Amino acid sequence: MLASPCVLPSTALASLSLSAKKNFTSDSRNQCSSLRQQFVLNFGSRMSHHRQMHPFMAPFSTYKRVHSPAIISSVMTDDTSTVSSADENMKDIGILRHDPSLEPFKDHFKYRIGRYSDVLNLFDKHEGGLDEFARGYLKFGFNREGDGIVYREWAPVAQEAQIIGDFNGWDGSNHRMEKNEFGIWSINIPDIDGKPSIAHNSRVKFRFKHGNGVWIDRIPAWIKYATADPTRFGAPYDGVYWEPPPLERYEFKHPRPAKPEAPRIYEAHVGMSSSEPRVNSYREFADFVLPRIKENNYNTVQLMAIMEHSYYASFGYHVTNFFAISSRSGTPEDLKYLIDKAHGLGLRVLMDIVHSHASNNVTDGLNGFDVGQSTQDSYFHTGDRGYHKLWDSRLFNYANWEVLRFLLSNIRWWLEEYQFDGFRFDGVTSMLYHHHGINTAFTGNYNEYFSEATDVDAVVYLMLANNLIHSILPNATVIAEDVSGMPGLGIPVSEGGIGFDYRLQMAIPDKWIDYVKNKNDEEWSMGEISWNLTNRRYSEKCISYAESHDQSIVGDKTIAFLLMDKEMYSGMSCLTEASPVVERGIALHKMIHFITLALGGEGYLNFMGNEFGHPEWIDFPREGNGWSYDKCRRQWNLPDTDHLRYKFLNAFDRAMNSLDDKFSFLASSKQIVSCTSEEEKVIVFERGDLVFVFNFHPINTYDGYKVGCDIPGKYRVALDSDASEFGGRGRVGHDIDHFTSPEGIPGVPKTNFNNRPNSFKVLSPARTCVVYYRVYESKEKENGVSAGASETHATDVVLARDEEGEISKIEGDDDVHSSKIEDFPVRED
Repeated sequence: MLASPCVLPSTALASLSLSAKKNFTSDSRNQCSSLRQQFVLNFGSRMSHHRQMHPFMAPFSTYKRVHSPAIISSVMTDDTSTVSSADENMKDIGILRHDPSLEPFKDHFKYRIGRYSDVLNLFDKHEGGLDEFARGYLKFGFNREGDGIVYREWAPVAQEAQIIGDFNGWDGSNHRMEKNEFGIWSINIPDIDGKPSIAHNSRVKFRFKHGNGVWIDRIPAWIKYATADPTRFGAPYDGVYWEPPPLERYEFKHPRPAKPEAPRIYEAHVGMSSSEPRVNSYREFADFVLPRIKENNYNTVQLMAIMEHSYYASFGYHVTNFFAISSRSGTPEDLKYLIDKAHGLGLRVLMDIVHSHASNNVTDGLNGFDVGQSTQDSYFHTGDRGYHKLWDSRLFNYANWEVLRFLLSNIRWWLEEYQFDGFRFDGVTSMLYHHHGINTAFTGNYNEYFSEATDVDAVVYLMLANNLIHSILPNATVIAEDVSGMPGLGIPVSEGGIGFDYRLQMAIPDKWIDYVKNKNDEEWSMGEISWNLTNRRYSEKCISYAESHDQSIVGDKTIAFLLMDKEMYSGMSCLTEASPVVERGIALHKMIHFITLALGGEGYLNFMGNEFGHPEWIDFPREGNGWSYDKCRRQWNLPDTDHLRYKFLNAFDRAMNSLDDKFSFLASSKQIVSCTSEEEKVIVFERGDLVFVFNFHPINTYDGYKVGCDIPGKYRVALDSDASEFGGRGRVGHDIDHFTSPEGIPGVPKTNFNNRPNSFKVLSPARTCVVYYRVYESKEKENGVSAGASETHATDVVLARDEEGEISKIEGDDDVHSSKIEDFPVRED
């Protein structure tokens, strides 16, 4: 993207400051009041709050009540922020080498890198480092310490507090907690006759009295399991003490699979994965759905709605209990079984993590700890800044020390306790900007990304989160759901970026939905389709997708349903001839998903069921549909029924994933669009060593169609959407050799055909896509000839040519990827 540069105004460096933490012994607490080391995170307003603080002290003896080790909340100062401490180390900011047009915003990057460095220094000085800081779950919540259970909760505005539950008949009068001067309530509950006083799988809650003298019951913030009475409609959730005996704990058997060169992600929702109208379980998903995912050649599963959410229809995005798994589908041990089963199949597992906001539910969720206090005593901002008006949810104060501890520890918990292989961070756009992306159209102008609208508190949190994730699991996969396209989101933290491995290409599904809904076939623009798929920052990797769960929810339609609508109910039988609507729908469904995979990014994502064109929409049980589960399930019987055409879409999905397995074209940076013909409705491009030909014309078939390529030699069909096994007419011969002819002067693109040094001719039927691979003869194998050895191969640019012959430089580099394949007579690396 290009932008008109603007220097960040110095006034933007007004800041929200947090005081540093200090390690204290009991003899040095009087030093606390002198501690005013600044901790600056945020552009914008200045706030001043002064509080005392210190981190955990040594473990205490097992008395009934414990003087809890104190964990500080945010401490604000009026000190003016400077970045001088980091200036000397920021003369060469890596992100500016990736994109020199960011140079005018160097002050912004210096500022946020400085703030990030300050936080890390404070962690090092007062918490034992980021790694140790993110182990909060070992102290907060319920933990075994010595011969008892110690429970700790941060609730600085509470006046009195008790722990209640099944273990004491919900009477907390004998289990009153003590609060230290830092807002930490704690209690040690000794074992009785060598057994824990709180039984495993028994219910617990935190009861506290706040400023108006009212006692309220809340689920502990760090609870690891929460359930509701299934026999009571709308029953509130209870916290559950989860500490199974050794024989009942699930032990992982399989190591994490290696990180793939390019993730092919299957986005799944466990609860709605059953073919029956009910909530599915983790174990059923593991046993019956995971093998399907593996069979279709995906290498990664992305699980939605894992974090506990009391409202099922929120799709898991209104989280109530951040350390607890969704109890609708089973127990923590059941989820571990699922993840271990996936690893045993060679599938990596990502979690859809929601740190952008929290449920507004006060009865069951974290919001219940907010009783009107100031922001430094809360997990959330106060006033409008603490509320997302479109999502009806609460917004975290990422400048608060305890919020950082809570969220960073949450990340570590999911990675270590459940062995997840990474995350998809939801709602990142909302985090990055104070306006949360509401009523904001991002045009690519850099001023939209680096201004006082940027929420640097959240940016620094995300930098810390990605640092932590990759320090715990260096080969983790971390994806950002961001629609704004902020530069640097996918650049390593060490180079001044935010540190994600991938961003979602969210503009792609919007474009497809617009085309399918609003344009007839003759209006489809090959140049616009190509541009939309390739319009990304090539120094930052992207995950492409044609549709996800967003396009499947009630009120919208999937691509298959938009293309075929009511004929999906009556016209999908192979026992009758396909109608024009069904024939068009099946052909375009294959083409849309395949060109998105092949041209849209460095990874690919598909939502559960869309691979076979699942009909209808997703509608969670709610009052408006009579609390029905009928449309909150997946009809796996459709692709499994031999006489239904759904099997063709499923088979093609399997084949296109297999193609990447064999040729690794997604991992290749060689991506060259050589033809976008509006008249012929044809797109031709190269990705890795393959040549792709997409003919979107509704009726025209081109015999002897000339396509440009890089490497001379013999080409054959690698994948053909028109093959009979994919529901096509079988018009393209797969045993035909296509020999290239040289074009123009070697090394002089303007004399070549579509700027390609070689060409060959193919048959291109209407509404089909065909992929060709270069056949390497035995002598070439022996001599080690590879695509990279071609003197005419593309080196450092990616070119696109429209039908008028105009050339546009997109971007690229000289890494031409080659890979070993098994099913074709080609060279081996």
